[in-house]
Amino acid sequence: MRWTAGLNRVFALARRYFGREVLAAAVVLIVVLAGPRLVLGPKVSVETVVQHDFVQSVVASGRVETPHRADVGVQITGTVARVPVAEGQSVAAGVALIELESTELRAALKQAERAVQQALAQVRLLHEVQAPVAEQTLREAQANHDAALLTLTRNQGLLAKGFVGQAAVDEARRGEQVAQTQVRSAQRQLASARPAGSDAAVTEATLAQAQAAVEAARARLQYATVTAPLAGTLITRDVEPGDIVQPGKVLMTLSPNGETQLVVQIDEKNLQLLSVGLPALASADAYAQQRFVAELVYINPGVDAQRGSVEVKLRVPSPPTYLKQDMTVSVDIETARRGNAVLVPVDALRDADTPSPWVLKAVGGHARRQPVKIGLRSNGLCEVLDGLHAADQVIPAATVTVTDGMRIRPVAEMTRL
Repeated sequence: MRWTAGLNRVFALARRYFGREVLAAAVVLIVVLAGPRLVLGPKVSVETVVQHDFVQSVVASGRVETPHRADVGVQITGTVARVPVAEGQSVAAGVALIELESTELRAALKQAERAVQQALAQVRLLHEVQAPVAEQTLREAQANHDAALLTLTRNQGLLAKGFVGQAAVDEARRGEQVAQTQVRSAQRQLASARPAGSDAAVTEATLAQAQAAVEAARARLQYATVTAPLAGTLITRDVEPGDIVQPGKVLMTLSPNGETQLVVQIDEKNLQLLSVGLPALASADAYAQQRFVAELVYINPGVDAQRGSVEVKLRVPSPPTYLKQDMTVSVDIETARRGNAVLVPVDALRDADTPSPWVLKAVGGHARRQPVKIGLRSNGLCEVLDGLHAADQVIPAATVTVTDGMRIRPVAEMTRL
């Protein structure tokens, strides 16, 4: 209508200033130049609807991470003598990571070992010397007691016959009592020297204490060398020779060998599409052309309110050799798959997020409003469940000058589908 009003004004001016002949020529020229647009409508870019297999996926980025990490530190205070490993190095379990100065610790171990030798010598002395001597002493005491008892008996007999006086009997009785006391003393000494005796208990306790001191000294000496608790890769190192270190500080971080995981942040709007067990394809940014298989194994029950994202973890059953700890990765999680789906570009949809989406469809040289029912969406494409068929042509929503019923001349662009 705007074209018609404009032309009427042009014709009125032409009749006033140029006459009918010039006006006729102008009309012919306008018809030649603008006729197709007036009659057939403007040229409009359209995209062709296609039909083929379609995969819906959620795309996100994250990092490589092992299920756990081992922080390494020292158990005793000391001065670092040597650090035989470098950051990024793969190490086997038991390999030395940090070595402390150990001169004093070695001396303490030798001193404790000598104390053990001394305690062992005391044990041997008890069993090889003191116990036999106690047995001999007991036999002598018993012999002396037997002799004293015999003398007492004899003197008592002589006293009855009047051959000796009472003083002799009393002296013999005192001698027997002294001998009996010596027997008891010898018995106690022998009992003490035997395995269940007090002397044996003291020597055994002394030996045990010395042996415990050796174990403590040996343990402290072992603490001077910090070894890898398990096989893995050293991802951080915060210690150098000459440093004075103490317990409680993390000096190294070890990434253990084992199952590799990808930790990814997913936009919370895609949470409804995710479930444990979904397959995925991933690639490290440093090796973008080399993709590997992963599987969704964990979805964090909480949402990061600041970033509006959900943390998920994917298991990598066969990680490529180039995959390193904390590498940045891109992940495509397959959430659904359709065979022979009718597909249209998302940017051709109008009111796509409402219950009544629609498109402008090119039909017989006119733009026609067409309601559609949509399904899966991914990577700029949308599945159409009803309302369109393969080979239909749709007008991008960005073409705002085209309205329902308007005459157009469709110009097909190279399809992106």
